[in-house]
Amino acid sequence: MKTSDFDYHLPESSIAQTPAEPRDSSRLLVLHRSTGGLEHKVFRDIKSYFKAGDLLVLNQTRVIPARIFAKKETGGKVELLLLRRRDVLTWDALVGGKGLRVGKKIFIEVDEIASKVEAEIIEILDGSERLVKFSEPIEPYFSKVGHIPLPPYIHEKLSDPERYQTVFSKEMGSAAAPTAGLHFTPQLMDEIQALGVRIAYVTLHVGLDTFAPVTEENPEEHKIHTEWCELPQETADAISETKRNGGRVIAVGTTSVRTLESAASQTVGGGRQTAVTQFMGATSIYILPGYQFKAVDAMITNFHLPKSTLIMLVSAFADREKILSAYETAIKEGYRFYSFGDAMFIY
Repeated sequence: MKTSDFDYHLPESSIAQTPAEPRDSSRLLVLHRSTGGLEHKVFRDIKSYFKAGDLLVLNQTRVIPARIFAKKETGGKVELLLLRRRDVLTWDALVGGKGLRVGKKIFIEVDEIASKVEAEIIEILDGSERLVKFSEPIEPYFSKVGHIPLPPYIHEKLSDPERYQTVFSKEMGSAAAPTAGLHFTPQLMDEIQALGVRIAYVTLHVGLDTFAPVTEENPEEHKIHTEWCELPQETADAISETKRNGGRVIAVGTTSVRTLESAASQTVGGGRQTAVTQFMGATSIYILPGYQFKAVDAMITNFHLPKSTLIMLVSAFADREKILSAYETAIKEGYRFYSFGDAMFIY
């Protein structure tokens, strides 16, 4: 297995720059795992593939307005992209600007009367990543100084920041949206529940490393990013009940997949299809072809970047050749790719 095995060519014109309106009008490519067969649908048709007794698992994380513009004491411009909160004052952040060494202080203007929050670089991490300590908690100022960070391949300005949030987002903490969930509307969720399908929630705070390609020739040598997640007891109980009754656990997005499989892997006797227990903490689960899924029976996902850990994950679920063939068809048929793009249902 080589990283190049998960490469494909995507025309730039296939990268979605704006979200579909309404949300559930995006296209849906349905992939049958057993045969490799494809169906072309609209996302709101997804409910026709569900049945009473199934469980739909959604990631309720919410994207923080993590891009903050600041200045050095000299007046030079600095950009912070907050990635992970270490404690009430300290964050891992990507920084843009020169001379941001340990001890360097930067200032964030929070209003027009010269009120400022001070921050200090206290540790140099990998590349342009720094450990930054604020003089006071920064979260209360998000509404004044924070901007929603869009992925680097999206160049259009987003007129409504809520379009980069799911309608069920609740727990603040992500640097990027769990984009498979962007296709759902409140009405569609009500229609799905009316079919007898239960909905349960997990939380995984998405880091920007999710967009990073694997650079090692052997993907098994890649150091997977770590993200914080939680699968509450209520969701664990719903999963176990669904499995006992012969229903399917349908994960919305690779973030939900990683959370479910992390919980299943931590469960004593986690190889059993019925066993998932409550889980909370950091996960660095790395799903490559050959992985045996313990909790997930079907998944809804967007189209992923070449040579990324996410295309490797869906290839583990549905077979690499079938995934790459489906992607090739999607490109030919004009599907829109990546965060604001169209969706796949794999079952």
